[in-house]
Amino acid sequence: MDSETRKSRLSRISTSWTTLAQAHGGVEPQARAARLAFIQRYQYAAYRYLLGAVRNPDTADDLFQEFALRFMRGDFRRADPQRGRFRDYLKTTLYHLVVDHFKQKRKRPLPLDTAVAEPAGEAWGPAEAEEQFIHSWREELLARAWSALGADERQSGHPHFTVLKFRTENPKATSAEMARQLTDTLRPKRPFTETGVRKMLQRARAKFADHLLEDVAYSLGDSSTEELEQELIELGLLAYCRSALGRRKS
Repeated sequence: MDSETRKSRLSRISTSWTTLAQAHGGVEPQARAARLAFIQRYQYAAYRYLLGAVRNPDTADDLFQEFALRFMRGDFRRADPQRGRFRDYLKTTLYHLVVDHFKQKRKRPLPLDTAVAEPAGEAWGPAEAEEQFIHSWREELLARAWSALGADERQSGHPHFTVLKFRTENPKATSAEMARQLTDTLRPKRPFTETGVRKMLQRARAKFADHLLEDVAYSLGDSSTEELEQELIELGLLAYCRSALGRRKS
């Protein structure tokens, strides 16, 4: 992706905040479509966080359904991008859901079968909640970057996803071993060479980094390059995106 194409693509990307505004301030049925898209985009990160907090799949399901219901009926229309990052807003929303759940739980009589009961109190305090949400957020961003890379491969036919996945799963494999095994797996018209595999791996890493960087930028909205870099550092993703960030700066 050349510089001009990348700038054009990034300029067309909406943000989490703009999607949120469309979801609660737009005209139906576009607003409902924005709400559904919002829930779909963040459902896995939200559920991972809730499951870690309550340590019970059924309860996590219930809390996520409550979150989705509140969002769909417009309870979060007062969200303000001036108050901070979108992920902080989402984390705070989910954290209060968990806190409210445990408050209500303490008011109910204890079940007879305490062997299967949930933890008696909050699984996390605020500091650990922050740490765990960052972990859930990071895992979701990485998963989406892999998914986007896979979609690229299906559309273009270039095996960037397959090459990068192979390298991730076989970090000690030599270029010769990669070329031989990928040739056996993919059966191209011509066998892969060591040089060809190294070039494909370089392109695959660059594409993965671009997808990941775009997703982080999406969550931040109108942010500077310095703010984007700081977000990558806080999420532990700078190592993945250093080259993509450098291309963006230039």
